Amino acid sequence: MYIVTGGAGFIGSAMVWKLNRMGIEDILVVDNLNTSSKWKNLVGLRYADYMHKTAFLDAVCSGRFDTPVQGIIHMGACSSTTEQDADYLMGNNFHYTRTLAEFALSKRARFLYASSAATYGDGSLGFDDDPETMDQLVPLNMYGYSKQLFDMWVKKNGLLDSMVGLKFFNVFGPNEYHKDDMKSVVCKAFHRISATGKMGLFRSYRPEYKDGEQQRDFVYIKDCVDVMWWLLMHEDVGGIFNVGTGEARTWNDLARSVFAAMGMEPRIEYVDMPETIRDKYQYYTHANMDRLRAIGCDVPMRSLEEAVADYVTNYLAREERTLRASEG
Repeated sequence: MYIVTGGAGFIGSAMVWKLNRMGIEDILVVDNLNTSSKWKNLVGLRYADYMHKTAFLDAVCSGRFDTPVQGIIHMGACSSTTEQDADYLMGNNFHYTRTLAEFALSKRARFLYASSAATYGDGSLGFDDDPETMDQLVPLNMYGYSKQLFDMWVKKNGLLDSMVGLKFFNVFGPNEYHKDDMKSVVCKAFHRISATGKMGLFRSYRPEYKDGEQQRDFVYIKDCVDVMWWLLMHEDVGGIFNVGTGEARTWNDLARSVFAAMGMEPRIEYVDMPETIRDKYQYYTHANMDRLRAIGCDVPMRSLEEAVADYVTNYLAREERTLRASEG
């Protein structure tokens, strides 16, 4: 059995989709559906069972979970970079992850978990996933710190060779609609452009960056799960690795890609950035992919334009047409 925590979420449900495509259906999905619309991400997927995250944790901690486990893909966590409840983040992103890591080790199961590019802070120390420099990183928010804390636990306990951490950069793609404010700009832009014919980007508050010229490493979800599958199958590989394209692109590039995929001329407005995030805003991210490539992971990454075109054409536009048809 494979266990996917956060299995109804964005990256988790995409990984269940990937496992299905590889012929695997003996999957336990762990999540907290509650009253959210995340359940829709499970429609069409094939899996053996579902457990609420609390019930799963209780079963693990009590020793009642005795099913043989091949691998645990731990994507379940608080993914909000603006979450202010530090205790909540510590419980979900550190303690829960530590418990599952120890459980995986006891089961001799492959363990993959989600770290984050937020651990790199303002980027002044670069975006190198070398474990030797990991303890020098200074995250800008509590979310990034909660992820950094577990990365450091792995290193301090000599477990870098025994599991895989994934420092995801700006991931976008299908199954993120439930994420509210944490949806990607691609998703938000598509719906705003559909409604108004234009979209907004944050103004820059640093003179070296013009408005919309802040840069990110935008990576498509389909490429992410291909990397995860490769790492899942190569059990001799361990460590914490960046997952991005290795190329920084501007928000203006992304906006133009969305307009192009929609067959429209760009109409971009620049809006004020909320003061609450101005001093925590990353102006530049760029995944150094050298270590992942050095271990032999040769998964190709789509260009921004190719990935946005696939997402907009084959998912967002189709969903909008379906919605309009049901309303009409």
